[in-house]
Amino acid sequence: MMRTRPLKVALLGCGVVGSEVTRIMTTHADDLAARIGAPVELAGIAVRRPDKVREGVPAELITTDATALVKRGDIDVVIEVIGGIEPARTLITTAFEHGASVVSANKALVAADGAALHAAAEAKGADLYYEAAVAGAIPLVRPLRESLAGDKVNRVLGIVNGTTNFILDKMDSTGAGYSEALDEATALGYAEADPTADVEGFDAAAKAAILAGIAFHTRVTIDDVHREGLTEVTAADIASAKRMGCTVKLLAICERAADGASVTARVHPAMIPLTHPLASVREAYNAVFIEADAAGQLMFYGPGAGGSPTASAVLGDLVAVCRNKLSGTTGPGESAYTRLPVSPMGAVITRYHISLDVADKPGVLAQVATIFAEHGVSIDTVRQQGKDGEASLVIVTHRAADAALSSTVVALRELDTVRGVASIMRVEGE
Repeated sequence: MMRTRPLKVALLGCGVVGSEVTRIMTTHADDLAARIGAPVELAGIAVRRPDKVREGVPAELITTDATALVKRGDIDVVIEVIGGIEPARTLITTAFEHGASVVSANKALVAADGAALHAAAEAKGADLYYEAAVAGAIPLVRPLRESLAGDKVNRVLGIVNGTTNFILDKMDSTGAGYSEALDEATALGYAEADPTADVEGFDAAAKAAILAGIAFHTRVTIDDVHREGLTEVTAADIASAKRMGCTVKLLAICERAADGASVTARVHPAMIPLTHPLASVREAYNAVFIEADAAGQLMFYGPGAGGSPTASAVLGDLVAVCRNKLSGTTGPGESAYTRLPVSPMGAVITRYHISLDVADKPGVLAQVATIFAEHGVSIDTVRQQGKDGEASLVIVTHRAADAALSSTVVALRELDTVRGVASIMRVEGE
């Protein structure tokens, strides 16, 4: 039996995603009602610029008073797609206080303050869902916190930013430099006018924090995530990766330590073998590779951003939250029972690709090898090229702690025969 009184929804933000949410709620109203068990009705849309033309958005629903909208006692669900920390945080907590559940696409806020938001929701018997905060339409949050709730997840390895994947894909496929590839991404609308959040890894770091917290049942914030962007990746790095049978990707990597006593979360460029499933992820697509005890290896792939994909995730959460409202229950909240510490980057163990500019004379390789040995970093392969008194050494190591590699690099820079450390890149996915 379908309930006739509609569930009322307040929408905060009506940009690319908000407009698409409005369109889907309007055009698929009958289907949504059938799936939920009651009609859903947009009761108001809060925006900053009320005079902006929004095709297909009912003008009578527009308001600039977001606070008044979320305080209405008849609102069942608030959808927040405005982004940022404030006023989103205050509006969400106000919504909880007035009896509404919340669906959010706000990765920055969830990554920074997810624990407090979950606590506020639980205190009021409300839901907080945020599938759209990570990788657009790709279902990740719900599989991690529901489908894999009975398993032990050990590693999450993913491409979670479409802009950076597009840039690196173009550098790999065309031989373009970073600046050229970024210009193309901007021209095609994949990169913002200010691409800092993407290319410096902030966007991916927020998503890594969310994924790590859910996967390992512990609290991880964006401040816990080691972050490096891709602005220093060169065409030479891409070419060197190809010679190794690898490609370069900006990866979000969340791992449980081998002894299970801690976790790490990091975002940085890395070389991965062409045989790894993530190596084939092209253009602006996202993909996340999960390794679990019982399930084994799982991969989730699809469009990670954009109005329609993100709106799809928002509407999926809306259906779940509305169903919970009708049944008088709430869905999964925060699961942080393991209370595992987040280890620093120095504790991470992986392989490394190091390119050195050195003097082309006898004994240089021996000096360099001695430095590696003194700091406990074992060399796997060396490639040397020399001409006119100058040479380059490309060294790939066995697995070693990041702190050991860092101290090795410091010592290498002190050698008179080492003219520069041209690049350092981690090797993952083997």
